[in-house]
Amino acid sequence: MQIIKLNATDSTNAYLKQLLPDNALEDFAVVVAEEQLKGRGQMGTKWISDSGKNLTFSVLKKGESLRVANQFALNMCTSLAIYEALSALGVPNLSVKWPNDILSANSKICGILIENILLGSKIKTSIIGIGLNVNQTSFYNLPDVSSLRLEMGVTFDLDEVLKLIIAKLRKYLTKEFLSHTAELTSKYEKIMFRIDKPSTFKDKEGNYFMGFIKGVSPSGKLIVMLEDQLLQEYDLKEIQLMY
Repeated sequence: MQIIKLNATDSTNAYLKQLLPDNALEDFAVVVAEEQLKGRGQMGTKWISDSGKNLTFSVLKKGESLRVANQFALNMCTSLAIYEALSALGVPNLSVKWPNDILSANSKICGILIENILLGSKIKTSIIGIGLNVNQTSFYNLPDVSSLRLEMGVTFDLDEVLKLIIAKLRKYLTKEFLSHTAELTSKYEKIMFRIDKPSTFKDKEGNYFMGFIKGVSPSGKLIVMLEDQLLQEYDLKEIQLMY
């Protein structure tokens, strides 16, 4: 396994992207940093992580001829891989909060940010950024955030956790899984946070409404059942799950 270890960098995704033109990087090459100075999450949010206590890393995935229209399959495969890895470690009450946060009970322990490099209508290369809270115990009053140590009461070896996650990514990020969208979606929906439970949402205008999460569309939109059994699809910018 090709692993590049850094003491600190602004972003492991950005660092890996800079290496692409001039380096013969292997498929599943990894850049991991003890400290990520400008880590990002979905929608430009910041990822705050204490140096040396967590896993902040990016994985290179070379194209499997996946069409851009089906790119959410990458999110599902990555989420399932991390879910399976953490399940093997015994982390309790795991679920995936759409589109790709990993929760233990109601607390976020992992975030994913995937950036794709396109060639026509297909994905040439994907850079999969993962931030996993491992041994950090204080999150500066951030709500609903936890770590493996807080959930399980033990200190983890970061290298061993990293190797386990990469092994699961190698299992899921294959043409076999990526091309069987219906089967993949079914597996993803089974582990979705608050699937089929009454939930409160907020739309982009700030209005609150009730609904039931029913799954995800082929393009990765959240399917919510509203009043009168009406199914509505929302993208990430249109809706926020409030619980």
